[in-house]
Amino acid sequence: MIRSLLVLLALLLAVFPHQSQPSPLDSHPEPSAISIVRGPYLQLGTPESVVVRWRTDQASDSWVVFGDSPTDLVNSIADSTLSTEHEVLVSGLTPDTTYFYAVGTGTQHLAGGDSSFFFTTSPPPGTDKATRIWVLGDQGRTSDPALQIRDVYHAWTDDRATDLWLMLGDNAYSSGTDSEYQSAVFEKHSDLLRRSVLWPAFGNHDGISANGTTQTGPYFDMFTLSADGEAGGVASGSEAYYSFDYGNIHFVVLDSEDAIVDNLTTMLNWLTADLEDTRAGWSIALWHHAPYSKGSHDSDSENRMVQMRNRVVPILEAYGVDLVLAGHSHAYERSYLLDGHYGMSSTLTAGMILDRGDGRLGSDGAYTKLPGPHHGTVYVTAGSSANLSGGSLDHPAMAVSLLSFGSLVVNVAGDWLTTKLLDERGEVVDSFTIYKPGADPASPVTGHPCYFPLVLNSTN
Repeated sequence: MIRSLLVLLALLLAVFPHQSQPSPLDSHPEPSAISIVRGPYLQLGTPESVVVRWRTDQASDSWVVFGDSPTDLVNSIADSTLSTEHEVLVSGLTPDTTYFYAVGTGTQHLAGGDSSFFFTTSPPPGTDKATRIWVLGDQGRTSDPALQIRDVYHAWTDDRATDLWLMLGDNAYSSGTDSEYQSAVFEKHSDLLRRSVLWPAFGNHDGISANGTTQTGPYFDMFTLSADGEAGGVASGSEAYYSFDYGNIHFVVLDSEDAIVDNLTTMLNWLTADLEDTRAGWSIALWHHAPYSKGSHDSDSENRMVQMRNRVVPILEAYGVDLVLAGHSHAYERSYLLDGHYGMSSTLTAGMILDRGDGRLGSDGAYTKLPGPHHGTVYVTAGSSANLSGGSLDHPAMAVSLLSFGSLVVNVAGDWLTTKLLDERGEVVDSFTIYKPGADPASPVTGHPCYFPLVLNSTN
């Protein structure tokens, strides 16, 4: 009887096969591996901290592990918030110290952990440290010249680390969208972004998709900048304009796109307070719209360029700012040592040019100035890191005007600042030096620039 029942059951199963219940894994499949689609990239460097950012294709928690060597990442900082935009403040660090790092989630390593992923904290404020700064103006394309400019700089600088780098606005053409930044900045410069802090300025093309007054849009979403004075200087309350220190250099980054029109008094009041507060031996200011240019944009006729010259430049010179960097015109123009030229180009007088030489060691000699107000400033229009456009290139304030691609390399050490224009072939097509005895508080005000050891005038 039992045997007959078993045979019948087997027949029934053959006709009506067994339907298994779905596994929880069938309805909730295990997530695929998370991938980084942007970064990691470094932001907001200070003597004791740095912000590490990256983007993933799926939301996850955020982990940064770091240490003294790639094989000794013994410290970790985590954020359990699930996000695709990861932003981790790594703090409690030692000034002027190199750390290696990796990023990931609580369960997955995503990037880093080898010798190419590192950052070096800033030196303490006021510390004299030989500093290399790379400067790109209007660089926001992936054209052949733009890529060549990137590649020749890295070949030229070789093993010398880039301590920090600057972008002078119009960082991603044509509208500063997130996708344009992805190709023109984050993919194009991925290697340097993960080991050197980038400090950008806001340009008119960045402003097509973002707003400096409300601090909204892709530009403000993707950068973490020193609005609260975290990296030195007086808090501006805005990421559109801010300041920071690196050793004995004070940097001021201004908004010539929106603040100059919508919020000028507030920015100027902050600028005055910030420069009043700094005790750095060197001061460098940067923004997008050049105050002096006869390139593809004319500083005699464009309102933002006129306003920056009329309203901002007098404040900078009253506080002894040494170097001003700007873009907008797609050419290279470099001034004499100037003071007091706030009007149209036709109003320039001989008395406003404090040194009419070429500023080159081995030629007319370095521009020499003392600390303090109205001892002269050099203005550079350097909007040629991806584009070249025409113009008369005959502004009378300029010692050099070139329709040349290039990026700037600025070296600062002690009482000396040297700037070089490195073109897309890797050739230095312009250079100048500022000698400022007393810029380094630890050095005596002695010597003459012609006899100073020419360390900053070496090949690189």
